[in-house]
Amino acid sequence: MSLHPIMASSEQIPWTAGSQALGDISLFQDTETVHFKMLSDRRSEGGGMAQIVRFSPPAGMLIKIVANARSDEHIYILSGGHGDKSGRQRLYPGDYLLHPKGLAHGAFLAIETTVFQVYSGEPDELVDFKIVAIDG
Repeated sequence: MSLHPIMASSEQIPWTAGSQALGDISLFQDTETVHFKMLSDRRSEGGGMAQIVRFSPPAGMLIKIVANARSDEHIYILSGGHGDKSGRQRLYPGDYLLHPKGLAHGAFLAIETTVFQVYSGEPDELVDFKIVAIDG
């Protein structure tokens, strides 16, 4: 196999609706709540993938995600952040997360959040994805 660098200009890559990958669970009242830009996908070569993901929860709601890591998942928060079920922000732009392969994990997103996400292999197994009211 010949190795070569993969370069992508994220500004030139259009946002893809999350429902194309997740199905209707990412829709809230027919509005997309997740969009992504695939930067690289080397899974067919035994590698991983990298993408930019934007989560847009509706006002007064949060996106609740529960997943199992099928490979190491690296997340760097570009804007917004992760919170708790009350909507209180816990992670901020510039924060980094690593979910090692095999880890069951979750996220609560109450504000528009954009992340750079890298998987060392296959992406997470999605256990649950819901849009729920914020527990005030």
